[in-house]
Amino acid sequence: MDLIYWKDTERSGMVLTALVVGLLSLFQLSIISVVSTVSLAVMCFTISVRIYYHFLHILSWGDGEHPFKSYLDLDISLSGEQADIYMQKAIVLALSAVDALRRLFFVENLFESFKFLFLMYLVTYLGGLCNGLTILIISVIALFSLPLFYERRQEQVDGFIGKIQVQIDSVKDFLRRLAQGGGPPPDTTPGGAKPKTQ
Repeated sequence: MDLIYWKDTERSGMVLTALVVGLLSLFQLSIISVVSTVSLAVMCFTISVRIYYHFLHILSWGDGEHPFKSYLDLDISLSGEQADIYMQKAIVLALSAVDALRRLFFVENLFESFKFLFLMYLVTYLGGLCNGLTILIISVIALFSLPLFYERRQEQVDGFIGKIQVQIDSVKDFLRRLAQGGGPPPDTTPGGAKPKTQ
């Protein structure tokens, strides 16, 4: 979250640049070439730094401390209980996704299946315009820009989204009434319909 909200500008910029450059390189190179080249670059950098610090220690210009000690001491292990919790969450998410797809494909609810059909129809046009790698690059850039933009312009964004949500709700209500055979819209006046005046 600190990376996404740019708490450390230098680190966030480095991560975003590395991700975008790595994804862009996949347009011209295979993923094996990209991974191996990046690994070689990282190894050349870390080995050079390690030799440099060792050389300084030999000349008594340094304390001899490992330059990457903080990364080596970082605890990334998981206890058995934590692993079970994460595994259970992953299983629940997977089963929920399978259950949702089953209900959509086998038309448990006609209206929801029609919405899914329309969404897949739009996705076919999206697939004709760009590939998955382009969408992934756009998603990474959006991940590093939209949260910060929302944090700074929250009131304006909430107002704009609220107006869009009202329009979407009205369209959904119209389509739902159309699927149920039409009929007048529900009466929104308190207490129901008012009596007719003579």
